[in-house]
Amino acid sequence: MSRQKKSKTGINGDLVFARKHNRTSGELEGRLRKKAKKHKGLKTGSRHSEGAEAAVRNGAQQRDPRLGSKKPIPLIVDAPKKLNKQERRLSAEKELAMLENDAQLNVLLDRIDNGEKLGAGLQKYVDEKLDRIEVLMNQLGLFEDAEEMEEAEEAEAIAPQPQAKATKAKAKTDDDLLSQFENLDLNDYKG
Repeated sequence: MSRQKKSKTGINGDLVFARKHNRTSGELEGRLRKKAKKHKGLKTGSRHSEGAEAAVRNGAQQRDPRLGSKKPIPLIVDAPKKLNKQERRLSAEKELAMLENDAQLNVLLDRIDNGEKLGAGLQKYVDEKLDRIEVLMNQLGLFEDAEEMEEAEEAEAIAPQPQAKATKAKAKTDDDLLSQFENLDLNDYKG
């Protein structure tokens, strides 16, 4: 049973039950239209709050992220520490080992050995790396020029080098140098 509203509208204060009101679909549609019409538009005060929100959003987007940084900034720039000879040698050895173990360089060198032609960029890369290896080997004293090695091998094959004296005493006077020149056997140097 539906609820009935009690009201004191009767004569002499007697309670009288109000009649139950059945709403039709037309009335419901009218109420909904009235409610939609009433809530049409923006909330009160929206023109003020919306502008403030947009300003806050724009300010947050334009804010510099470094503004509140707590990272200390050095006021005096120290000169980079110079490496001593031993440290430079160790770093050169590490770089040389890294270049010798470079997989890409090894693959490209194998391709060159097989007779393939590389493009300009790859050839430039190989040349730069080989030049750097040569510089490092010269720096470490490991590199002997290929031409010098060939000349030394040819000279040994053609004629054996004359045996140097066991003593490394240097001639001190002109007379000693002259006697050394006169005692020199030129047949040892003929090819």
